[in-house]
Amino acid sequence: MDDLLRGLRAAAEPTRLRILALCARAELTVSDLTQILGQSQPRVSRHLKNLVDAGLLERFREGQWAFYRLAESGPTGPLARQVVDLIPVDEATVQQDATRLEAVKQARAEAAETYFRKNAARWDQIRRLYVDDAEVEAALRRLVPAAAVGDLLDIGTGTGRVIEVFADRYARALGIDRSHEMLTVARHRLDRPGMGNWQVRQADMYALPVDDGSFDTVTLHMVLHYAEHPRDVLAEAGRALRPGGRLVVVDFAPHQHEELRSEHAHRRLGFADEEIARWLRAGGLTPGVSEHLPGERLTVCLWCARKPARPAAHALSDEKRIDEAQDREQGYAA
Repeated sequence: MDDLLRGLRAAAEPTRLRILALCARAELTVSDLTQILGQSQPRVSRHLKNLVDAGLLERFREGQWAFYRLAESGPTGPLARQVVDLIPVDEATVQQDATRLEAVKQARAEAAETYFRKNAARWDQIRRLYVDDAEVEAALRRLVPAAAVGDLLDIGTGTGRVIEVFADRYARALGIDRSHEMLTVARHRLDRPGMGNWQVRQADMYALPVDDGSFDTVTLHMVLHYAEHPRDVLAEAGRALRPGGRLVVVDFAPHQHEELRSEHAHRRLGFADEEIARWLRAGGLTPGVSEHLPGERLTVCLWCARKPARPAAHALSDEKRIDEAQDREQGYAA
């Protein structure tokens, strides 16, 4: 009862209701909210502290920035969502806030697009500044058994490198990217002998142009840290998986290299294991084994998940039995 009353008291103020509505739609900083609400930073910070203390918002730090999002757990987490659902979306102030939020998100997206256009031709070289490609690619091939790749979807394919890595294993491959310049490089790279049955397509990772359950393997290689809504990206990737299919996410562990935001358009400074696992479960996937590959400056992580499948025992082929045995060895839940 005390938690409920504290949450209700915190929400019962116009600006705080506006903040809850905004943080239900995006992870936002104090600066973002100050810009959208048109209020001073000290005032916005006081409202945020009140909402966090009441358990309606979650605060997390990345480098020099602190982000706020609607609480997903805790005694007042469900209340936060219920309050947001009661806010009238057609109210003038709420609509104005939503329009300003979209402008903030559009500015971020345009900055990222500009970065990708500028760097498409030397993308692989830039990536090697932080990652030992050979080590990561060896781990990718190790985590996905050769017989299990099947139909491959690579989200945020960039120059098509992941398709190239699995060239001897996939049945067909589709690479998705928003950047036309990146896809031009990918087509040039993949259009050579030994690379068959692949396509690349310009599309949004939040709305994949594929049917539900149409791929055996989905990969996200150094993509998630550019995402405004990482959980939604993982949920959409899970939608594309067939029952029993695999998702492999490659990205950074949490770090403090703030320059990656300003110089390389990163939206997030890495991800914790428990954060990724929570999002995977929310998307209906079963988290499995993860690997951490420490480098000189950053640690690269590979997180794996499966889409649950319950085939009849007598219908399993020898290949499927071997495949499931490999999964157990790699730590996937039954």
